[in-house]
Formats: sequence, structure tokens, C-alpha cells
Amino acid sequence: MPERVFITGIGIVCAIGNNVGEVLNSLMAERSGIGAITLFPTLHQGTLPMAEVKMSNQELASDLGFSTAKAYTRTALLGMKAAREAVRSSVITDMKAFRTGLIGATTVGGMDRSENFYASFLTDPSKGKLADVVNHDCASGTEQIAAYLNIPDFITTISTACSSSVNAIMFGSDLIRTGQLDRVIVGGHDAVTRFTLNGFNTLMILDRSGCHPFDENRAGLTLGEGAAYLVLESDETVAAAGKKVLAEVTGYGNANDAYHQTASSPDGKGAFLAMTKALSMSGLAPSEISYINVHGTGTQNNDLSEGLAIERIFGENVPPFSSTKAFTGHTLGAAGAIEAIISVLSLLHEVIFPNLNFSIPMKELKIRPVSRLMTRIKLQHVLSNSFGFGGNNSSVILSRLENTDIQ
Repeated sequence: MPERVFITGIGIVCAIGNNVGEVLNSLMAERSGIGAITLFPTLHQGTLPMAEVKMSNQELASDLGFSTAKAYTRTALLGMKAAREAVRSSVITDMKAFRTGLIGATTVGGMDRSENFYASFLTDPSKGKLADVVNHDCASGTEQIAAYLNIPDFITTISTACSSSVNAIMFGSDLIRTGQLDRVIVGGHDAVTRFTLNGFNTLMILDRSGCHPFDENRAGLTLGEGAAYLVLESDETVAAAGKKVLAEVTGYGNANDAYHQTASSPDGKGAFLAMTKALSMSGLAPSEISYINVHGTGTQNNDLSEGLAIERIFGENVPPFSSTKAFTGHTLGAAGAIEAIISVLSLLHEVIFPNLNFSIPMKELKIRPVSRLMTRIKLQHVLSNSFGFGGNNSSVILSRLENTDIQ
């Protein structure tokens, strides 16, 4: 039975790039993707920023080889683009050569189409188009990605708020470790919608100047959109195909503190449990973690809760950490996979990307994030956190391999 899980391919589309290379260039240039809202008309244009993918639905459809975008939600189109890049990155030419599965993650699903349906339906029921709601559910996008990539053996969808795509990584890894699949394409995809924007604005946790993670004057998060997928493979599959690997999934943990519908526990209990479970599974001591890509949404509650948990685990020896959400915005169900790929890029290029918009340390914490690009940093193990509404807390540890040829 396989005991190790390797990452052999990655694909991403988000506000700072339409592929892995563009995203890396933006990160290295410390260039944020947060800007004005252009995707849809809203009362909040000019007052609330967002982190949009710089491609229209038709441009996404054309890039994927479709003549029209009408049959697809924006969420599904983003997912197909990222998953295709991951498959190409892994040099998979035959989906049937090994038992292959797909685990998609999302929170938004097809809201971008269904909210338009209801707007027209409420005005004139005869104008409501059923085609705008048939792909509303979260599983629809995953099914369309699977059909696009011809994935034959296993398909499922996870929706656990903002930890969704880390849980996809965890579940995919479990399927490989238990011998049920040989490789799994895992990740998440979410588009921004008026419903999402208005919902988070109602919670009063959107920062009108763009998010400032772990800053004393932080005022909330910035919504973003995007998709990211990773190809996970067993050690046997990697050896049989002669693959080179990008990183290894060495530990992960999930915990639910069930403190509140939207807030994290103030003492960071859920975050603490998720991180300690990941460390226990990996067999690593806290001192062996080289860098933490924190969840770091920029809200008052999250950053304090996560910071306290980090201080509790690492004590006086907290490793360098940063939130990359000031680059990408908070991409909800896609966030964990996007940040896992950013963590892989950190390992591969020996770099720690900065926590943009940081200036004043939080008075409740002793720690402060990395605020400038750090290069030529030897990284061995990266911890990436994703924490969601309802207390859904997940952490994953990704590790560097000195020799990327598995025999």
C-alpha cells in the first residue's frame, strides 16, 4: 500500500496571473491583483475593491476550446483552466493508464448564473432561463471539469467553506495512501458574485482599502476569485511513469471547534488543533517548519485567533510567516489550493513571498509577518493554513525533495 503522496503537477488562475508562470512573476514583483470591480454592475463599484481574474467568460471559454461560454458557469470555466494546466504540468497523456480521480472544492458553485436568473424571473417569470440555474449546485462544476479532462474513476465535491480545497488535498491524499486510487487531481474553484459580495459586506468584514493581514489597523478581507489544482500521485505511480515531483504532501490535519457560525474561536483552539494534527502526522517537530503560509484574511477575528495558535505551538521560535491574500484576495473555496501552490513555488524557488500592506504589528501578538520578499531561503517544510466558517479548520504540510526522481 502506498505510504507517500507526491505533487507532480500544478495549475492556477487568479487575480495575479492566468497560469503558474504569471502568478510567480507577480509574486516576485510584489504585485497585487486587487483593484476595482468590473465583472458585474453593483452599488459597491468604486467603494469596495475585489481581486478579479483578468479574463472574461468568453475569453476563458475560447481558451478552453469552446465556441461559447453559455453552457458553463464562471466557476466551472476557472476550474477547467486550472485543472488543465495541472494535468499538462504533470505530463498526463492517458487518464486510463492509472486509477485516476478528481476532487473539486467550491463554495460559490454556479451562483454567478443563478443570481441572474432570479433577477430576471422576479421581474418577468417568462424571461427566466432554466439554463441559468441547472448548474447552480456545487457538484456541477466538478462534473464539467471531469468531463473536460476525461477523468474516469472517481469524482466528488467538497464544500466546507474556506477550507474546502485543503480538505480536497487531504481526501485525495487519503485515497492514495489507502490504495483506492493511484493519482488524484485535487483543488478548488470559485468566482466572485454579487451574492457573495453583498453577503460579506453585510457581515461588515470587507476592507474598503484592500486587506491588511496581521496589521493592527486591519479592517477586513478582500474578496477574490480563481482556481487551483494539483496532481497527487502515489510513489508507485511516480516510479512507474518516471515522473519528477514538485513536492511531497507529508502531513495534514482537520479540526472543527464549532465555536460560531462565522467567527474563529478567540483563543485559536481550532487552528491549534489543525496545525498540531498536521505536525503529528508528518512526524515533524515545530522547529522543522521553515515557513507558514497563514490563512491571514485580514479580519479582526481571524488574524488574532490564528496568531495566538501559532504562538502557542511555536513559542519563541515562530518561523517566517506571511499571508498572500493581499495578492490574490480571499478566493473562498479555492484559497487553500491557491496557497498550496504558492507554497510549492516557495519550496521550488527558495523564496518567501511578503505579507503586503503590513505596517503596524498587532498589539496582542509578539510576532509579525514577513513584509519584504525573501530570496535564497532554504525551505524544507511549509505549513499552509485554511480556516473557514463554522469552525472548519485545515492545515497541510508540503515538503521539498532533494532528489525529485523517485525510484
